[in-house]
Amino acid sequence: MFTVYATVTIFASLLNGSSAVVYLIGHEFPKTQLDMKGLPRAWGPVLGIMLAAGALGLLGGFAVPMLGTLAAAGLVLYFTGALLAHLRVGSRDLVNWSGFFATSVAALGVNLAYHWS
Repeated sequence: MFTVYATVTIFASLLNGSSAVVYLIGHEFPKTQLDMKGLPRAWGPVLGIMLAAGALGLLGGFAVPMLGTLAAAGLVLYFTGALLAHLRVGSRDLVNWSGFFATSVAALGVNLAYHWS
């Protein structure tokens, strides 16, 4: 079970960490996404920090299990909010969102199964 937990957790951390970097360096993709959703561009760095905190929290869960659980739950909530932002403006382009959301749910699921069952 540890192998599955470690693999999913590390993958989710790398995925969200890379997304955080894209937000934090000011890449054009997050800016266009914020514009499309009608959100201020000033939110970009804040969202990037939230993603980075989630990614680091997942890795911190190897040392402090509750930290990993909370980070995974936070990422699930983050991507639930992203879904609501998409639906609010009528966007049905949810391919990227579904990958991130599924990975976050998987990270939460394996974390709960490994540490709390």
